[in-house]
Amino acid sequence: MKAILLTGLGRISISDVPEPKIKDEKDVLLKIEAVGICGSDVHYYREGRIGEQAVEFPFIIGHECSAAAAEVGRKVKRVKAGDKVVVDPAVSCGTCGQCRAGRKNTCRNLRFLGCPGQMEGCLCEYIVMPEANCYLAEKLTTGQAVLCEPLAIGVYAVEQSGLKENDSCAILGVGPIGLSVLLCSRLKTKKIYVTDKVEERLQAAANNGALRTGNPKREDAAKEILESEPTGVDVVFECAGQQETIDEAIEILRPGGRLMVVGIPQEDRISFDIHAMRRKEITIINVRRQNDCTRKAVDLIATGKVDVDFMLTHKFKPETAREAFEKVCEYRDGVIKAVIEF
Repeated sequence: MKAILLTGLGRISISDVPEPKIKDEKDVLLKIEAVGICGSDVHYYREGRIGEQAVEFPFIIGHECSAAAAEVGRKVKRVKAGDKVVVDPAVSCGTCGQCRAGRKNTCRNLRFLGCPGQMEGCLCEYIVMPEANCYLAEKLTTGQAVLCEPLAIGVYAVEQSGLKENDSCAILGVGPIGLSVLLCSRLKTKKIYVTDKVEERLQAAANNGALRTGNPKREDAAKEILESEPTGVDVVFECAGQQETIDEAIEILRPGGRLMVVGIPQEDRISFDIHAMRRKEITIINVRRQNDCTRKAVDLIATGKVDVDFMLTHKFKPETAREAFEKVCEYRDGVIKAVIEF
């Protein structure tokens, strides 16, 4: 089968590799339709690592995908050949203490698509996944199915934040994850403030529920938010993974506010203004991907409660995968979500 291999920093090649086979009776062989390029994929492409997770080249990355079931194991009951599915890329063991406590996203034995040392990714024609990770999505387009993975993170982040009706919140960084948080926050409140350095993303946020947008490159975005919310906002979703947005979050949060750390920093360490945090008694909550929110994401799109179509801005073929990665890395051409179609 055809696979897009990461062969070095900033280097991609297309190769023929063996097609995977069903080994477990509850597995499903999936034919990949399209794969989204995520920020974590960009980290592997540019730096070859996220923290201690370092790529050993060559490696297949990618974890956001739409697929169709090509073959199913003997004990698969929910999925049949030909079904269109959304894939939850996190395979948990179901037996460790974290899984038993309802925390499958921090499973002690977690394996994740396209994560070094765990599983090869889905930037290829076929993958095998457990039936439990396959969600029927007949009402969704291919692009919508790809976007279910980032939307599930948005669902989970908003759930974990405790955001209530009429609370105020700020989203710092509105790439696909930040925009997913926006769509889910909009189901709770209309007081949503957004910052980003890419004008096209600010416009997308303004068109999809943001009350006010700001660009830190041309204005004091934190000051602008505090003019509208003088006592500070209730929740900040930090989705950029930058030190400056961490600092901005502490500045604009009200006393007793909650900082949701969603973005993945490039650096191994970030810092906080501990005295400002202490005086305000800020709560910090790390968001680790998502936990049982894929079905919720599928349903939100299928029922029309959220519209994710605007995020799908660029489509590429496997032969132009490097161009796709470069465009996403450099935020060129107003890209929000780029997908590679097989």
